[in-house]
Amino acid sequence: MKQVLIRGGQASTAEIPAPQVSAGNLLVQVEHSCISAGTEMAGLRMSGLPLYQRARKQPENVKRVLAMVKDQGLASTLARVRGKLSAGTATGYSAAGRVVALGDQVEGYSIGDRVACAGAGIANHAQYIDVPVNLAARIPAGISTQQACTVTLGAIALQGVRRTAPTLGETVVVVGLGILGQLVAQMLNANGCRVIGVDVDAKRIAQAQVNGLHIGIDATCDNYIERVLLHTCGFGADAVVVTAASSGHEIINEAMRAARKKGRIVLVGDVGLSLNRADLYPKELDFLVSTSYGPGRYDPDYEEGGQDYPLPYVRWTENRNMQAYLDLISTGRLQLDNLISGVFAVEEAEAAYASLEVEGTKPMMVLLSYPQHMESSPERVVYLPASKVLSKSETLKVGLIGASSFAQGMHLPNMQRMKDKFLLQAVMSRTGANARAVGQQYGARYCTTDVSQILADPEIDLVMITSRHDLHGSTVLQALAAGKHVFVEKPLTLDETDLGRIEDLCHNSTNPPLLMVGYNRRFAPGVARCQQLLAGRTTPLIVNYRMNAGFIPGDHWVHGSEGGGRNLGEACHIYDLFSALVGEAKVIRVQAASASPSNSRWRGSDNFVATISYDDGSVCTLTYTAMGDKSHPKERMDIYCDGRVLSLDDYKLLTVAGSRQKGWQDAAVQKGQFEELLALGTALKSDGKWPISLESLLSTSRVSFEVERQIRSASSEI
Repeated sequence: MKQVLIRGGQASTAEIPAPQVSAGNLLVQVEHSCISAGTEMAGLRMSGLPLYQRARKQPENVKRVLAMVKDQGLASTLARVRGKLSAGTATGYSAAGRVVALGDQVEGYSIGDRVACAGAGIANHAQYIDVPVNLAARIPAGISTQQACTVTLGAIALQGVRRTAPTLGETVVVVGLGILGQLVAQMLNANGCRVIGVDVDAKRIAQAQVNGLHIGIDATCDNYIERVLLHTCGFGADAVVVTAASSGHEIINEAMRAARKKGRIVLVGDVGLSLNRADLYPKELDFLVSTSYGPGRYDPDYEEGGQDYPLPYVRWTENRNMQAYLDLISTGRLQLDNLISGVFAVEEAEAAYASLEVEGTKPMMVLLSYPQHMESSPERVVYLPASKVLSKSETLKVGLIGASSFAQGMHLPNMQRMKDKFLLQAVMSRTGANARAVGQQYGARYCTTDVSQILADPEIDLVMITSRHDLHGSTVLQALAAGKHVFVEKPLTLDETDLGRIEDLCHNSTNPPLLMVGYNRRFAPGVARCQQLLAGRTTPLIVNYRMNAGFIPGDHWVHGSEGGGRNLGEACHIYDLFSALVGEAKVIRVQAASASPSNSRWRGSDNFVATISYDDGSVCTLTYTAMGDKSHPKERMDIYCDGRVLSLDDYKLLTVAGSRQKGWQDAAVQKGQFEELLALGTALKSDGKWPISLESLLSTSRVSFEVERQIRSASSEI
């Protein structure tokens, strides 16, 4: 399919694999999408800036990059950042078209329904989009997809009006008559308000007056505060809605001076917020912020999970705002014809964006149109330019399922360091643009959004699964059944039934494919040295492991059904490490207890202690907590055995007390990610012996499940 990508300050149209329809979603064939002259042009300009200038404007991204450097190294981080920038990023957030497929559990929609869709990263400028039901609204009869594709802008404007809470006869000032200001002014007019519009562009003022604006003020010619006072008998406006975009702080302070005592200031646009107390305090003004489309915005349970808010308690959600906006168009109370500057075919995306920057025109928005031949199964595979890497016959060809950040930051760079063992054949991601970007950066032959393409490819030897945790078990089963060797990031599965099926499949096969889970810590150099020192031990082990895991907010995916929680999703690393240290010993007892914090910020399920006892007398204890401070080292292990104490600090330093034997040290954290892939490649190319035995893999999962049962049953969360 065709999709618009931005890179280097330009927009271009690329061939991207079409998405699959997800559970709870609609697959929509787009007819039109809307390019906003504000938000999207800002993103386009940002993409053309040098890295150092982008860093100054996006300090939040700098923090993420610095964290990557700390975890993955400078060279790997720079390669990843430059690769993402060169591949381009998807853009767009407002579109309309027809439903061509329904995901599981979708009710109330039929194939062929016309819908308007919203959401950055969802309603992209693309021929097909996969849309959660709460971000889609049915288009009323009588309005076109050209009008309906402005739904996101309409919902944003409508939420700003709702935050203003206007009443019949009030005077409301709208500062900034770009597309949001134009829509807000019309909505206030329809609500029975007298509307005063302020802008620095006379053409925009005239445009708004054609659409019903009562009074227009050119701020370059007049003192608009004095004019507002003149039109309100000296009292000031009942409310001022700021829809302008500027880094300056004076706009918001001028808005306060234009308002009456006990008036309202509503921020919809993006302006500087250095508030002047002298403008705010004497009038006892209410300062309100309008959050995008309305209630539900930024709530993953609502937007992605499809959980609606009950109408009696939340009358206007973002979805109901979208529907109300479309209804306003259908009844003729909103006029859009003179706000749309042009319609371009998606192949002309570069020209469409360029038209928004023509000097002196200042268009509000332009639309993109898309080919409308109906396809029952759009193309989900795109072949990429041939890789420059020459494949040897013994090189393992890899199919990546789930182009996660961890795979991009760790596994793929490590594979590139082992070109004699691994060659990336294909990349599968739920998002086609992501699949293409990763595939291009790492030289894959093709990219896809369809798992079955990877599993059916006879050239692929090894499937690497780095998707979200809830998909691991089922994907492992499919890959093994397809005869592929499998490397799956931890955990192996969140489902005990899937674990039983994996066990049966491996045991019932004469020569099953190799299965490996990304339990990297057992392969870390510091742990390898521990195992050398413990060889031939004469006593059981006492192992104390502390993981200062750090706080993750409760609404993060890790805690939900996709992640399974931090015990199943991360602590399993340590249960496997215990298994590696005790060797052939079997688990005989698992005991776990969680903390019961009185503060709801902390969760018992990521603050717990688990003790595993083994049949050789060894006892290993994990203390896992999110209540510590991140400045403290994350991980420490103390091993007591044969009159010695082995202490491993954050995978950088191993010390040995009670012996003259040397420990181990490295300047950087070494958790074994490179070594685990090296072990996997060696196993597949030589003896075929599993780096981690099936029995150990199964045991680690069962320990995780038992710990989960115990901490959940004892937790106050249940």
